[in-house]
Amino acid sequence: MALTLVFCSQEPENNPQAIPTQYLNLDPKVDYVGMETCKTCHADIHSTFIHTGMGRSFDHATRQKSAATYKVHDVVYDENSNFYYKPYFQDSSLYIKEFRLGPSGDTVHQRTEKITYIVGSGQHTNSHILSHNGYIFQAPITYYTQEGRWDMAPGFRGENLRFSRLLAAECITCHNHLPDQVQGSMNKYVDMPRGIECERCHGPGELHVAQKSAGEIVDTSKYIDYSIVNPSDLPRDLQMDLCQRCHLQGVAVLKEDQSFYDFRPGMRLNKVMNVFLPRYTNSHEKFIMASQADRLRMSPCYMESEELSCLTCHNPHKSIEVTSVNQYNRACEGCHASKAGEEACSYSPAERLAVDNNCVSCHMPPSGSVDIPHVNITDHYISRQTAQRGQAIAPEQEEAIARFLGLEMLTSEEAQPLEMAQGYIALYDKYVAAAPMLDSAYAYLEASTAPMAAQLKTRIHYHFARLAYPAIVELVAGRSPSDIKEGWTAYRIGEAYYQLRQLPQALSYYQRATEFMPFHLDFQEKLATAYAELGQLEPAIRTLEFVLKENPKRKVALCNLGFFYVSQGRYKEGEALYDRAIALDPDYVQALLNKGAILLFQQKNSEAKTYLERVLALNPEHAQARMALGQIQ
Repeated sequence: MALTLVFCSQEPENNPQAIPTQYLNLDPKVDYVGMETCKTCHADIHSTFIHTGMGRSFDHATRQKSAATYKVHDVVYDENSNFYYKPYFQDSSLYIKEFRLGPSGDTVHQRTEKITYIVGSGQHTNSHILSHNGYIFQAPITYYTQEGRWDMAPGFRGENLRFSRLLAAECITCHNHLPDQVQGSMNKYVDMPRGIECERCHGPGELHVAQKSAGEIVDTSKYIDYSIVNPSDLPRDLQMDLCQRCHLQGVAVLKEDQSFYDFRPGMRLNKVMNVFLPRYTNSHEKFIMASQADRLRMSPCYMESEELSCLTCHNPHKSIEVTSVNQYNRACEGCHASKAGEEACSYSPAERLAVDNNCVSCHMPPSGSVDIPHVNITDHYISRQTAQRGQAIAPEQEEAIARFLGLEMLTSEEAQPLEMAQGYIALYDKYVAAAPMLDSAYAYLEASTAPMAAQLKTRIHYHFARLAYPAIVELVAGRSPSDIKEGWTAYRIGEAYYQLRQLPQALSYYQRATEFMPFHLDFQEKLATAYAELGQLEPAIRTLEFVLKENPKRKVALCNLGFFYVSQGRYKEGEALYDRAIALDPDYVQALLNKGAILLFQQKNSEAKTYLERVLALNPEHAQARMALGQIQ
């Protein structure tokens, strides 16, 4: 390890030039050492930290990790998709079984997936993650601890993604430590930590360990040890940036050439990403679960103080379950002590006694969240208004329809037009697919004075969201795929050419996209389609065989590869792939149709009719199915 800048605390007052201006472990060359190394010197802190929400945030799916019940009647039914889900343990492994019942009550579909990880401390929820060769996905049901019930996972009720919601770095790096993600993938990992670790808040510890091992000890009662971050020594704005890296769930947009792994404690968050929040006329009453940093920042207590931060009330090394309510009340009393014999609180002594003089119970009441059902969270907006929330609201004061006010950047006081455009496009992609979001993005793009080269990626993304494929082609006229330095942009250009049926150009840009992201299997499937439509069947087959080697449960790859096999006369192999695709998704129309077609070819008309009728049950106007069924009849 070659690190020449070393902080020595022998006599810092006599050598002020020796004191660094920032933490030395912000240097990208300083590596992480892992919690087990930290534990060797800080066993007492480790022993309490592992019982906190962060310490219990993520682990293998075991009975010890699970807070859920597994009773006979713990079955979740999703009426929109007509699937049932049953969680159960077998031989110390957790499984979720998906099944569907026919009209007579018999099981007509069954799929069982082994759960690899449980995410969540169990204070609010346990969610569940499955892994296919390192590609991780969220399972469709969650256990809601506060109500003691299983239900569909957040966001799955109404749009059941079943076992296909991939978990990318943005999600995992808040719910866990820093997993080893395969470069060029969205959701493939080769190593997965077992919870948030020390270095997420203190920064990488390699330099700190090296100095301590060499006997370089800092008296932290007098001086700051700049070899590692102690969050309590940070100025308040950097403390808040550290906490809101995860406790500010909004619309995150990475800066150029940054990743969700690049933020380190002691940095400004906006060096790595911008975070936006949509504001509505009822945002003061309805908010998302991970909004603690935003709600606290809006509080009069925060705005009128220069010191109040998350650490005023929270000790990250101790679980809130063993933290006395008096610790929170003392934080309130520190500023709101009696003055001249008058009580700071406007409530009477009798009213305060009724809640055990608990300031938090009134001014930080429990509340639901708009994104996670069946949970109560502490509202971190501290004010008299929250203390009055339980009072009835006159009907004329309620707004029947919440109006969208705009998107606010929370990581910078002065957002540039190009940044705001990126925020609105991300809001459209992730949460609110409404035309006004793109209208706002366009207005900011037109206001941007950034060079066109800096705007190109965002403008392509904007046109892609609008399905304005000719505009994308016009933007890249005269360019070659090698000019594009990022996978998603290459893919969007390729898709524009594909939709305009300019297949050679589409193929070139799909190839470019997979050069950057070879393990983004959606990109590979698109590449295979372009190969096939250009008559290049062999590379199309090789591409899909690679996809299925990576993840054998890709229904599109199974169905398309089956079609290619059938085109080569490999009927049994093709039919077997159709069967695998249908087993994964009994409502996959293309696989049902292909299965019906190959049965017709084999003159198995009665069996073919069954599959074609299933297609028409899902889509009564499906022309191919109607025609084929008409031929049988």
